[in-house]
Amino acid sequence: MKKTLLLITIAITIVACNTTKSIEKQVNNGNYDIAINDALRKLSNNKSKKSKQASILLLKNAFNKATGRDLDQVSYLEKDANPENFERIYGLYQELNNRQERIKPILPLYHDGNEVTFQFNTYDAQIIKYKEETTNYLYGKAVSLLSTDDKFNARQAFEDFKYIDKINPNYKDVNTLTNEALYKGQDIILLTLKNNTEQIIPKRLETDLLNISTYGLNDLWTVYHNEKVANVNYDYDLSLIFKDIVISPEQIKERQIIQEKLVQDGYKYVLDENGNVTKDSLGNDIKEDKFIKVTCEYFETRQFKTSTILASAEFKDNKTKQLLDRFPVESTFLFEHFFATYQGDKRAIDGVYLDYISNRRVIFPNTDQMIFDTGEDLKLRLKDIITGYNFRG
Repeated sequence: MKKTLLLITIAITIVACNTTKSIEKQVNNGNYDIAINDALRKLSNNKSKKSKQASILLLKNAFNKATGRDLDQVSYLEKDANPENFERIYGLYQELNNRQERIKPILPLYHDGNEVTFQFNTYDAQIIKYKEETTNYLYGKAVSLLSTDDKFNARQAFEDFKYIDKINPNYKDVNTLTNEALYKGQDIILLTLKNNTEQIIPKRLETDLLNISTYGLNDLWTVYHNEKVANVNYDYDLSLIFKDIVISPEQIKERQIIQEKLVQDGYKYVLDENGNVTKDSLGNDIKEDKFIKVTCEYFETRQFKTSTILASAEFKDNKTKQLLDRFPVESTFLFEHFFATYQGDKRAIDGVYLDYISNRRVIFPNTDQMIFDTGEDLKLRLKDIITGYNFRG
């Protein structure tokens, strides 16, 4: 028992030493906040233990260095007097304050019986000041960006307005301007289907192909419509053009196979050289499986029919009236059904052939069903094309 306790104590000591070394390494590498977080985790319980004394001094050292670094950065940025720096200064003051707040819950801390003090500052005034400076600057910048006829500017304005609302909720008309920036920054695309074949496309296939939700296409900056909406200026047209639909005749192929197999057919006694039944060690008669050859004539019928759709996906820029890209799309669907009969011993039939015996002739799918089934694969191919296409490079 004493030996076990000793081993546990040694293991705990080794882990504690490794943690302390890790914190010290982070401090030496300038990763002060990582060192602070590691030290706080270690001191979250039993902070007065002797094994944790070194972590207290490391925590103070990391805190002082992090504070000094951030205040130096703030001083430099304030002297630069560039409004672009307001957001960075605001963030630095927030971090200075948050760092202090993470440490306060574990205070007081003692090292060798003496209290370890931390020099905390009050940053409320600076945080409020630079929150307002940042808000005013970003608001003016975003409004200016939004006034241009440029979608990327509108998207940047949207991000600025969202940040303003995060740090300064309900500021002026930011909510309204955020929605305006979102609308101006979006690419709106009209998805249409054109039939240039002599076949009638089933209505349910057309509905399915134009069902935007099944493609998972819409995102923040890209919106698809499958019906034209009045007073909407569409940036791009995406047309799925059916060029040809080829339906093969209903076809039947038959074949005949002779199958043979050795199958178990009961058993026979094992005889000795004198023709007597042999016995095992318990005096029981010894038997062995008896095999016979069985034969069967297998008559298989294959029903099959194919449907192929030749199409293309075309991307058009409505502003320039130029065709951006054209992607050929081809999809083929095979209807196939097997059924079979036999004459002879069924035991000669193997594997999948045996399954076909229970099948019967079925009615061939009509043209509408063949086109619809082909369209299911076409839809997957179209999705790959659309999701992989970048309208703005």
